[in-house]
Amino acid sequence: MSTRPSRVAGPARAARALTTPDMVVLSLLAERPMHGYDVSAELDRRLIRDWASVSRPQVYYSLEKLARLGLVRVASDAAPAAGPERRVFATSAAGRATLAEALERTEWTTGRDRPAFLTWMALSWLARPRVFERQLERRREFVAKELARAQRTLEEVEREVWPPFHEAVWMLGLFIEQFRTELRWLDKVGREVVRRAPARHAPTP
Repeated sequence: MSTRPSRVAGPARAARALTTPDMVVLSLLAERPMHGYDVSAELDRRLIRDWASVSRPQVYYSLEKLARLGLVRVASDAAPAAGPERRVFATSAAGRATLAEALERTEWTTGRDRPAFLTWMALSWLARPRVFERQLERRREFVAKELARAQRTLEEVEREVWPPFHEAVWMLGLFIEQFRTELRWLDKVGREVVRRAPARHAPTP
């Protein structure tokens, strides 16, 4: 597939076409030129998939798409017919401008997550007896493991990053606080589950 750039639209128009995987790939290539395998390896090394859903196939799809839009350029070729695994890409000036434009979207600050566990809880009144307690304990074990993993990752990041006022440190700090808060909430639900009852209208004051 050709990576010859199409006519580059203005940053505002191109920014609307960018998906989250596109932006993650653009940001990594803004640090240094990489080929597709490098990008995928960085996603794993930095645990980026903890906060952005970017699969390996999406990496290569984004590279081709960004090249067509003129937002990345081929920095070097291993062979004339090399695929995206071998071509080394770098973010172009247009790519940086487009990414900056995309980062000004209002929806970054107004979206709400829809955790699968809360969906399960809303439907859990239809579960078989004792399932609620078992699922609650499974969730508690999972969150405890994720908390420990985030704490280990933060320690590793702090050894690499100085000063500690860095987006990776802030993000991991938020994850840790969220996990701690959920564990406290799960403990509270666990204590109160014996009092669980069907919903009814609240008594009139």
